[in-house]
Amino acid sequence: MSPHLCSITRVFAFLFLQLIFNDLTTAAAAENRSSSCPPFTSPLSFPFASSPGCGHPSFQIQCSFPHSIISINNFSFALLRHEPNSSSLLLSPQPSTPVSCSPLANGGLFSSIPNRSIDLSGSPFRFSDASCSRLSLLRPCEPLSPPNCSRCLWECEVYNNPVRLLAGCRAKTHHVSEQGCQEDVLGYLRGFLKLGIQVEWDSNNDTYFSSCKGCQASNGVCGFNSSDRRKPFLCFRSQAQLSPPWILRDSPNRIVLFCTLLIFTFLVVVVGIVTMILRFRGLESTKSEEDPTTLFLHRHRSANLLPPVFTYEGLEASTNQFNPRNKIGDGGFGSVYIGQLSDGRIVAVKKLHRQQAMAAAASTKAFCNEILILSSIDHPNLVKLHGYCSDPRGMLLIYDYVANGTLADHLHGSKSLKKKRSLTWEVRVELALQTAMALEYLHFSVKPAIVHRDITSSNIFVDKDMKIKVGDFGLSRLLVCSSLSSGFVWTGPQGTPGYLDPEYHRSFRLTEKSDVYSFGVVLFELISGMKAVDLNRDKREVSLADMVVSKIQVGSLNQVVDPLLVLEGKEAIGTVNAMAELGFRCVAVDKDDRPDARELVDELKRIRNRTREH
Repeated sequence: MSPHLCSITRVFAFLFLQLIFNDLTTAAAAENRSSSCPPFTSPLSFPFASSPGCGHPSFQIQCSFPHSIISINNFSFALLRHEPNSSSLLLSPQPSTPVSCSPLANGGLFSSIPNRSIDLSGSPFRFSDASCSRLSLLRPCEPLSPPNCSRCLWECEVYNNPVRLLAGCRAKTHHVSEQGCQEDVLGYLRGFLKLGIQVEWDSNNDTYFSSCKGCQASNGVCGFNSSDRRKPFLCFRSQAQLSPPWILRDSPNRIVLFCTLLIFTFLVVVVGIVTMILRFRGLESTKSEEDPTTLFLHRHRSANLLPPVFTYEGLEASTNQFNPRNKIGDGGFGSVYIGQLSDGRIVAVKKLHRQQAMAAAASTKAFCNEILILSSIDHPNLVKLHGYCSDPRGMLLIYDYVANGTLADHLHGSKSLKKKRSLTWEVRVELALQTAMALEYLHFSVKPAIVHRDITSSNIFVDKDMKIKVGDFGLSRLLVCSSLSSGFVWTGPQGTPGYLDPEYHRSFRLTEKSDVYSFGVVLFELISGMKAVDLNRDKREVSLADMVVSKIQVGSLNQVVDPLLVLEGKEAIGTVNAMAELGFRCVAVDKDDRPDARELVDELKRIRNRTREH
């Protein structure tokens, strides 16, 4: 927009504001009507009101920032959301409400659970079925000890029966999903109250609402007698009290106002046309100012094929401000947190920190690569990407939450002995088969084929039913080969020490057989229970692949078999030898001597059938 046009627009706008300022000020003082306040974006309408005597007695709003306050049955609630023309509110209890005996350590807003049921009886409100259902499905995970029942009796009752927190809600008798199991029930309830309780109100059960319809039909304003204990309904019809002076028929300002509005409308049209022209001309320059990560993704994939975009603030709230207590792991480029989305879904949120120079470039590349790869694949043994967020404060990826840790946790973690006992030989064969099926999908069902490049026991996630999902596609590559490359792509070697294909490391030629080599190391981990790399072992045995291969070559495999498998007897050992032979082929020096993913699946199915027969 030119400087002259800007100056003219400002002059007319100033004149317009000056002409109507006094009229509006007088009108506001005369009518004293309710104004807008959070979360309302326009003046309050019946039944809501912020002035005593107006609106409905149960819908009195105390305007405040960031959330307005509403009181129901001596409970104060923050009004988080109200959609226009909706009979639904999202409310969160305020700290002024009496709280239980063990609040959170940090204190403050939404930090505690009320020390009695939240009761809406006698008011026009009732809890929504959705809010009641969430609490009726909730249960503590076993085995856990409840709160101190001698000191915190109410918390103990809510811990064992969470639906009691909302009076009038009834527990639904149906199958409780795994997601309903929570290790920290009280912490979950605090988060539930912080995100808000959905309540609904019904105008058909209150005479105020039916009376108000007739009042509004006659151009009246609905209210009530605030000085009367019964608060009877009143309809205010006095034009002198309710109408601003600048709309009265005998007002001399009508002509001035009409002309002013006409001029202002003309200016708005002119400014709108000029703005559209400038916006069209500046489209390319605007694009250049967008987030480069978003531009990169849109250049490589249509926006409607990409997963949903989340806000940083929303994901920050879902993880309790990325609280260290919510951290469940660390990846190559960031940390992973457990979070609960506003719709109740439990997810894993990986935060990749923006870094400097080359590290920042690698982190951004891994971020974009994982979004593009995961948005194009769908398999039960691969993690699902629910969305992402690209923000200056951090890049975030939202995945399925797999509650039982990784295969590495079961085999090598600090509590691995207890977990390893659940890894019977039959379970280990099944985990290996599912991982091979995921590789078969990536190598043969996707066009072009995808090479994961980082198949490790730390990237194989195990759920409570001992089903696996392969994750962490930050290093993955599409196997787009030219006619001269003979089935490989040239790229710098990347991966995890101990799992990295030595031929790929020497030649810089990446093929799907590099994933097969890494998978062979995972098979050796399942057989031995040992880490892929362990600096505490003899220098010739630091690499698990080197150690197991040398044992197989001299017929001493029994020296590296997990003792827990030996206890299962000779029947298990027979198929252990078959899997060891398969792993031996996977880590062959020459990639052409290695089986492909389809052969892996076929051989592991035969091993599984033999195991089940025994």
